[in-house]
Amino acid sequence: MLRNPEIKLFLLIMCAISLVAVAVVAAFSLSAAVLTFFTTTLLIGCSLLFTRWRYREIAKLSGYLRKISSGDYTLDVRDNREGELSILKNDIYKVTLLLAEQGAQLQRDKIKLTEAIADISHQLKTPLTSMLVMADLLSDGRLAENKRTEFIRNIRVQLERIEWLVSSLLKLSKIDAGTAQFKREAVPVKKLIQKALEPVLIPMDIKEQTLTIKGEDTVSLLGDLNWTAEALLNIIKNCVEHTPEGGVISISFSENPLFTEIVIADNGPGIPREDLPYIFKRFYKGKNAAEDSVGIGLAMAHSIITKQAGDIEVKSKPGRGTQFLIKFYKQII
Repeated sequence: MLRNPEIKLFLLIMCAISLVAVAVVAAFSLSAAVLTFFTTTLLIGCSLLFTRWRYREIAKLSGYLRKISSGDYTLDVRDNREGELSILKNDIYKVTLLLAEQGAQLQRDKIKLTEAIADISHQLKTPLTSMLVMADLLSDGRLAENKRTEFIRNIRVQLERIEWLVSSLLKLSKIDAGTAQFKREAVPVKKLIQKALEPVLIPMDIKEQTLTIKGEDTVSLLGDLNWTAEALLNIIKNCVEHTPEGGVISISFSENPLFTEIVIADNGPGIPREDLPYIFKRFYKGKNAAEDSVGIGLAMAHSIITKQAGDIEVKSKPGRGTQFLIKFYKQII
């Protein structure tokens, strides 16, 4: 403590003031000078004791901070006393809690990243292995022409699947990282649905499915046209894949002062009750999922809708079809 130049200067000033006071008082009364000397000595001693106590408390806080820097967030230095050190202790404790939460979040993010990489590797491994086998077979000059054509077509299908997967993952990464820019403008719902339907009209025609659209032309929502169309496309695509030939897919939309609602329904086999809580989870594949399903389309739709202050809910009963209820609120609360 006494090695601190500030403490030395403080002690020197107090001693100088005490000596001056004793000298001035001694000119009037010797007994008063003795009393002044003892009083000033006592005050200096109390100041040194108080300073020493503060040094010890600060040393404890320094040790606490060193433990925090080493990753130990279990310590608690809070106290209920008044004073500058108590305020400092409480503030340090708050920062400790914040650091602990951030550390836990980082750990959760690492686990999610590891799981995502494992899932992506699994999804890419199957088509890549298949293409490698077919490429080896294509190198055989004795391979029949019809088989060669079939293998080339299969390789193209697998490449398209990989391209879609990579593209979807890049979009999801942008959404997760917060770099995706969502516009917030009035979008006519009828135009939005037409844009979302364009890529699936041919598959619907091949399966001879019936499409019904119901809603007023004046209905609109606040959101991003392109991103929202991407979300609806993934939901409609899911309905098309799980609706049998000759089935019916219906889309209805309406609005009220609070939100705009879009309902997409099919009369397919439905979703088992045990799968319902997980269908928006990334890479999740339910019991009725198609063999080539990746489990990323509904996860992307959920991310896009919720990032725009929207909400999506699914209702389904086995054998009675599935219904997706999407709400876009007119004002963010």
